[in-house]
Amino acid sequence: MKRQQKAGWFREAIRYTLETRTFIYAIIALFVCSAIAGFFLAEYLGFFDEMLKKLIDKTTDLSTVELIVFIFLNNLQSAFFGMLLGILVGIPPVFNAALNGAVLGYVLRKVHAVTGFADFWRLLPHGIFELPAIFIALGLGVRLGSFPFGSNLRERLKYLFIGSLKAFICIVLPLLLIAAIIEGLLIGLTS
Repeated sequence: MKRQQKAGWFREAIRYTLETRTFIYAIIALFVCSAIAGFFLAEYLGFFDEMLKKLIDKTTDLSTVELIVFIFLNNLQSAFFGMLLGILVGIPPVFNAALNGAVLGYVLRKVHAVTGFADFWRLLPHGIFELPAIFIALGLGVRLGSFPFGSNLRERLKYLFIGSLKAFICIVLPLLLIAAIIEGLLIGLTS
């Protein structure tokens, strides 16, 4: 019985995520545009240095296992609140996508200044699972924030909230766990 229930949840999560794809695509487009802007406007974004330094300081002396846990919890928190706060008419996940895209573009510009495009490929394993998980979570958040734009607000909010929660648990959470393990191992092995 529990196995059927889990399979049902997973099928519902997949269906709901597919229904949300327009919102997810919009988040991806915003992220990419922000990353491009961050790359080309890096000289105006020096204030990101302090934020990045704090992040590096938090992770400097962590063991590989501690790093995996840190990455997982950090991404889980960001994704979950990006989704949940989407209830505020979708504004927080949109802001999250724009900010994180700009930060990525800024970092890519810094890497490019040192090594050119040669080291961009090294960033790929870090984002293979993490970025789709974040895009899905933020897309779920924007969709959740669309609840006022329909009829029967209470039922619509309930449907969107439960669908988002199931998709988060069944799809986003496992992707974030895989991403944290890969990223933690890669960083642990190269440091």
